Amino acid sequence: MTTKKHIQLILILGSLTALGPFSIDMYLPGFSGIANDLHTTVAKVSMSLSSYFIGISAGQLLYGPLLDRFGRKKPLFIGLMIYILASLGCIYVTNIDSFILLRFIQAIGSCAATVASVAMVRDLFPVKDIPKVFSLLMLVVGLSPMLAPTIGGYVTEDYGWHTVFFILMCMGIVILIASQIGLPNTYKPDTSISLKPKPIITNFLKVIKEPQFYTYAFTGSIAFSGLFSYVAASPIVFMDIYHVDAKTYGWIFAFMSVSFIGSSQLNSALLKKYSSEQMIFGALISQSVISIIFLILALNNLLGLYETIGMLFLFLFLACLGISNPNTAGLTLAPFAKNTGSASALMGAIQLGLGALASFAVGIFVKNSVTPMVAIMTTTTIIAFIILNIGKRFIKEKVTLSESDDVMVGH
Repeated sequence: MTTKKHIQLILILGSLTALGPFSIDMYLPGFSGIANDLHTTVAKVSMSLSSYFIGISAGQLLYGPLLDRFGRKKPLFIGLMIYILASLGCIYVTNIDSFILLRFIQAIGSCAATVASVAMVRDLFPVKDIPKVFSLLMLVVGLSPMLAPTIGGYVTEDYGWHTVFFILMCMGIVILIASQIGLPNTYKPDTSISLKPKPIITNFLKVIKEPQFYTYAFTGSIAFSGLFSYVAASPIVFMDIYHVDAKTYGWIFAFMSVSFIGSSQLNSALLKKYSSEQMIFGALISQSVISIIFLILALNNLLGLYETIGMLFLFLFLACLGISNPNTAGLTLAPFAKNTGSASALMGAIQLGLGALASFAVGIFVKNSVTPMVAIMTTTTIIAFIILNIGKRFIKEKVTLSESDDVMVGH
């Protein structure tokens, strides 16, 4: 493969990967404007974030079998068409319930891009290049939450929130054309794959019964739902409670993303010295301590704008989510040499399903105080820590991934 072709493929796959994060983060600065125009509250608008997470969660389980059964490009084309039409609907929406439903449909569409990009990396690149390609795609995922709300803040302030959905629709159209023209047919449809519910469910049940899977999938997902709580609560906290404008909010969100990228880089360095299990344990201990201090400050009304930003930065950094998440994901998938697709789809569905629950709780409880957000983040962290310690007792044979990615069994 020529270098030019290589770059072209990575750019298209990167744009497929970026569609989800942009769809989640770019409209956040517009929450107040959407609430005003649709005659509702910012908390109710945050339900559109929950419906989006539910859509991605369901989509993970839906597209895995479809991409294997019909090849990569047909389901991707249909998914992107759904995304484009739902984005168009969001531009002309007149009430909040329709908006929440359209965001769900938009998520079902965008999920095709996310799942297809992962599958196509495996199809298109030699095994030795896959980690490098995934690192580049993770950089896109890491940069998107920095760019999307900042761009969204300026667009919302100057042109209104409807323009954000017009831009997302145009992104969908460009990505659809680029993927259909620029990506080769990498995978022959496999007609032996059944789309009947029974074999699919049987496959998922086989995965979820594995103690290492459920221990690390739930530990990682519940800890990570702290991030979803923050994403859902941040427009209410910063724009409603602390009264910052859309542009400033975009910059605050971008600044928070730095902690995320920083902690995942720190993770790579620490893995040379510590095992994944030690990293997860250490991250959850740090996360618990920080969130308890954060909760005590919130309950005593000691948090202003800057204190909240500082504590959230520490929470996200020491969490710690950039450290615990890659390690829990690695250990969750380690036992599966055969059912990797199903295991990965199920892990994604659990993570986003719990994230939807956390952001739904934010919509109900976070009104005019930071305390409910901090309480949700503290609770999820402590539950994750308890699950990790109980679940470990059920793992009879631990499967870890060595540096060469060979699966090794250890007691």
